[in-house]
Amino acid sequence: MADTEEKVEKKIKSITDLSGITPTTVNKLIEAGYSSVEALAVATPQDISVAAGIPLTTAQRIIKEAREALDIRFKTASELKRERQSVRKITTGSQALDGLLGGGVETRTMTEIFGEFGSGKTQLCHQLSVNVQLSAENGGLAGKAVYIDTEGTFRWERIEAMSRSMKLDPETVMSNIYYIRAVNSDHQIAIVDELQEMIVKDNSIRFVAVDSVTSHFRAEYVGRENLANRQQKLNRHLHQLSRLAEIYDIAVVITNQVMARPDMFYGDPTVAVGGHTLYHVPGIRIQMKKSRGNKRIARVVDAPHLPEGEVVFAITEEGLRDVEE
Repeated sequence: MADTEEKVEKKIKSITDLSGITPTTVNKLIEAGYSSVEALAVATPQDISVAAGIPLTTAQRIIKEAREALDIRFKTASELKRERQSVRKITTGSQALDGLLGGGVETRTMTEIFGEFGSGKTQLCHQLSVNVQLSAENGGLAGKAVYIDTEGTFRWERIEAMSRSMKLDPETVMSNIYYIRAVNSDHQIAIVDELQEMIVKDNSIRFVAVDSVTSHFRAEYVGRENLANRQQKLNRHLHQLSRLAEIYDIAVVITNQVMARPDMFYGDPTVAVGGHTLYHVPGIRIQMKKSRGNKRIARVVDAPHLPEGEVVFAITEEGLRDVEE
């Protein structure tokens, strides 16, 4: 039994451990971006066949073996229940907001936070980048964070202030946050491709923030004639992030902007950017709104396992906190 476990563990570590793959094929797969067992497991046989120049049947066998190594198979509802119960969560710093999210921001799930400018989306991403480093007993995952910044909104000063308020060493906290600025949509997609390799090498990465996910796509694909291309590219990127969360057991948070809808006469006149593509891919969708002073309102818009509801929390100098009565 121990030998079997060791074999599976070995498979997960490297594609060279999959049977029947020659060194030449391995090199071709790596050059094509399939450098891990996880990447092979979510690929199509046609893509692998073309990338490595191998028969379709060989590609199918490689993918099957990769999926077996990662336990990607038909499962019973009971097995799914046990898996769901093992999902871990990162505290937001506010008990009210944690309660709305069912205990915090989940691993194995992509959470979308959308709202107007100043509603607290970036503040939450900063807070989670700090909180993921806490111990499990304190609401963290004792892990590292990755912050993909598309709008230049990341501030190390906020990380320092949040760290000090939690009695953490700011320098240690900042050294555990990998930061990168995405310069355009192609770069943004390439970063996530590279990130997969990073996570394989450093399995202490437990949180990824993309702030914001739509800004480059929105700026680069202007006009109705470019809408289909934008949505197709954005859809691929979102599924790329969603797979990352599920396969590597990490929490992925994407932020999104809102735009006004002049045809709305009743209810909220704003809607999240990205159209139906954004409505369907994220596992959890949370809307944030400004309130009086430092108060913010968070509302569950879509989550299959969470009840609808909203809570009020505060953004203070120390970070996200509950509102003081």
